[in-house]
Amino acid sequence: MADHVRPRRRTLLRRPRRPGFTLIELLVAISILAIVAVLGWRGLDGIVRARVALTANLDQTRAMQLTFAQMQSDCAQVIPATLVTQHLPVVADPSRLMMVRYVHGEDQPTRLQVVTYRVRDGLLTRRESTATRDLGELDVAWQAAASDADVADALVLQSDVTAITMRLWQEGAGWRSPPPPGEVTANGAAFTGLEVALQLRGRSTSMLKVFLLGAA
Repeated sequence: MADHVRPRRRTLLRRPRRPGFTLIELLVAISILAIVAVLGWRGLDGIVRARVALTANLDQTRAMQLTFAQMQSDCAQVIPATLVTQHLPVVADPSRLMMVRYVHGEDQPTRLQVVTYRVRDGLLTRRESTATRDLGELDVAWQAAASDADVADALVLQSDVTAITMRLWQEGAGWRSPPPPGEVTANGAAFTGLEVALQLRGRSTSMLKVFLLGAA
């Protein structure tokens, strides 16, 4: 009897899976990385913006301190009203402050000069005339400053100034608006104090400072 031949079974060998990611897994990973990158960029952008704003604020504050320090020095050296008769030693208009102050130099006689603070195009500048002992030259310098004909170099003290307001303290009358450049008499007692308020761009409140006139 012939032997029955059994058919051979073919065994299917599965290929081992190679390590890696499928297309869907790659898309998911890329999407997550994109979201993380956007969030990180927004955080970094916020930090940079905050740093820029803080630096600008510090620069404004530093410039304001220097401005008020200069004003305090000038106000302390303001001459008495009896020294000049053509005008008051301190006058102002809505954008300008003018004063006559003493200049004390080492090994030099005391002299006088005109100092002008002016706000224009957002810049607060300070200009001073040549110091002199001649009242005639002093009056010429005063008239030049009052008519904006002064050619002396102006020093920029503060930027981003939107407004400046000033008041003078007069004994017996209290705070009052400064007299205009053309006024000759203070109508009573002399001015002994000056209040200056500067409004800077981007700030909700003004920076206010009070100075004594002729305190030195």
